[in-house]
Amino acid sequence: MNIIKFTKMCATGNDFVVVDNRDNVIQDTRSFSKHVCSRRFGIGADGVLLLENSEKADFKMRIINADSSEAEMCGNGARCITRFAQQLKLVSKRTRFETIAGIIEAEATSNNIRLKMSNPCNIKFNIQLEVNGQEQIVHYIDTGVPHAILYFDNIENVDVMTIGSLIRYHKHFSPRGTNVDFVSINNKDSLNMRTYERGVEGETYACGTGAVASAAISYALGKLNSMPISIKVKGGRLKVNLHYNKEIFSDVFLEGDAQIIYKGELVYENS
Repeated sequence: MNIIKFTKMCATGNDFVVVDNRDNVIQDTRSFSKHVCSRRFGIGADGVLLLENSEKADFKMRIINADSSEAEMCGNGARCITRFAQQLKLVSKRTRFETIAGIIEAEATSNNIRLKMSNPCNIKFNIQLEVNGQEQIVHYIDTGVPHAILYFDNIENVDVMTIGSLIRYHKHFSPRGTNVDFVSINNKDSLNMRTYERGVEGETYACGTGAVASAAISYALGKLNSMPISIKVKGGRLKVNLHYNKEIFSDVFLEGDAQIIYKGELVYENS
C-alpha cells in the first residue's frame, strides 16, 4: 500500500490529477490513471499529469488520459503543470518543459498562464468523409495532437458524442485517431468550440490544443479577421494568438487560467 500526494487542478473546466513523479512514485501509469480518473471509484478527472525529470528542460510533462492512453500534448494540462511547478518552487515566472510533442515555453502571472505552443503542421483542408450516412467536410491539423475541425452555424444542438466518436475512430485517421472540434464563428473576431477528446472518449469542458487548432484553421480559411481571438468553451474562455504566412504558422500562443482545486493523499495499492 502506498500513500501518494496529489493536487487536483482545473483549466477552463478540463480537470486533472497532478503528481510529482520525479522519484518514480507512479510506475504503472495505465492502472493508476484508470483508478484515479474514475469519477465514482477514484478522484475523478479527465486525465493524470505527471511532472518528471528532464535532461532537456526544467521538467517533463506526461499526460495520461482517463482511458490510460498517453497523449503527446495538452494545452490545458500544460497550464496546470506550469502552476504546479511554481508551487513546487521548481520555476518562477517563466519555464520551459518537455513533452512528447516538443519543448513548451510558459509564462505565469497569478493563475493566468500563457503558453508558446509548437507550430501547427500537417494541415489538410476540405476532407470529405462519410459519417453516419452523411457527407461531412472536415479540416485536419496537428497542434501537437491531431484535430479534425467541423463548422456549424450553431454548435449547441450538435450531437457531439455520436459524430465525434465516429470521426475520432474513422478509418481516414487510423491508426492514430483524432480529436474532433465543433466550431461556430462569431462576427469574425471570436468563435465557439466544443470538443470530443481522444483518450477521454467524450466531450470535455475545454481543449487547449483544440482551441489552437480551431483558431489556426479558421484564420487560414479567412473566417477570422485578425489575431488574437477569444474562444468560448464550456468551461470558460481561452485566448489564441498566432501568425500565418504562406501556409506556415508561427508564434503560436495559448492563454487561459489554471486553478488549484484541492490537495490530498491517495491510498493506492497497485503502484
